[in-house]
Amino acid sequence: MALDLRSDVSDEALLVLYANGDPEAARALTLRLAPMALRVAARMLADRTEAEDVAQEAMLRLWRVAPDWRQGEAKVSTWLYRVTSNLCTDRLRRRGRSVALDAVAEPEDGRPGAVAGLIEADRAAALEAALAALPDRQRQAVVLRHLEGLTNPEIAEIMEIGVEAVESLTARGKRALTAALAGRREELGYDNG
Repeated sequence: MALDLRSDVSDEALLVLYANGDPEAARALTLRLAPMALRVAARMLADRTEAEDVAQEAMLRLWRVAPDWRQGEAKVSTWLYRVTSNLCTDRLRRRGRSVALDAVAEPEDGRPGAVAGLIEADRAAALEAALAALPDRQRQAVVLRHLEGLTNPEIAEIMEIGVEAVESLTARGKRALTAALAGRREELGYDNG
């Protein structure tokens, strides 16, 4: 069966096909889901190398659970978000939350113009540093809601908390980010007219 990212085959169907021995299903599902796991991990950990390790581990866990997947209980993407978030939280606890500002990797620059690229890199680095300063649960909620675009019920399922708790975490996280970045508007090129 020829599968690709544009296929109408659901994540769950691809996982079942993989469990039944279809290597193309694994390839399609990896191309679909691994970038999401990497984005979440990179934003939560502020370390590209660690994020790659986490994304790989999360995908490996998905492949291990595939033969026992209980259809209809959870979306594959929701399950992967939860596993990725939990792996990140474990790493943050082990390393003790101390992340030097210099250790935050700048995002790859594919934008036009050197000045625009530098401004965008400064903004991204400032956001990453501000995110890194948030408590783990607030950072997780903010990343999933505002950077990954998930709904509050999806986040609640991933974090295994109520929707109201998600709303509270994201609101407190947004306030903390606003406060952390408020004095840097001009420096980051937002008050240029």
